[in-house]
Amino acid sequence: MPDDAGPLIRAVDAIQIPVPDLDAGLAFYRDRLGHELIWRDAHSAGLRMPDSEAELLLVTARPELEPDLVVESAAQAARRWAQAGGEVVAGPEQIAIGSLIVVRDPWGNRLVLLDRAKGRLLTDDAGNVITDGDSEAIVGDGA
Repeated sequence: MPDDAGPLIRAVDAIQIPVPDLDAGLAFYRDRLGHELIWRDAHSAGLRMPDSEAELLLVTARPELEPDLVVESAAQAARRWAQAGGEVVAGPEQIAIGSLIVVRDPWGNRLVLLDRAKGRLLTDDAGNVITDGDSEAIVGDGA
């Protein structure tokens, strides 16, 4: 399929919500609003939305609310985005599940486009992301 065939954005991966403290964010979104914990690490937690494959993603490392949108390939999306007149702000950058780019549309809206080329984060029974001992998240078919 050529780079310019069909819609670029395939799905919503997550809506990233900044919180000053992860435990406080979980107390609100999980404990008070009822969203089930899917996974967590030291700086973020994914919560289930029951009628969607998308996650609510609580983060302490970034201060902006942002949509994380799925594409087939972050590298191809960067080329197509720029050719369409958008700005590629950062990336492609490797992440645990694949790669991502940060883009801005012609009106200044910041979006994250990511692929899941490596799979999904593996978690233990409590939802904690399993690492290789060096804080590198392990990825597979899980969570």
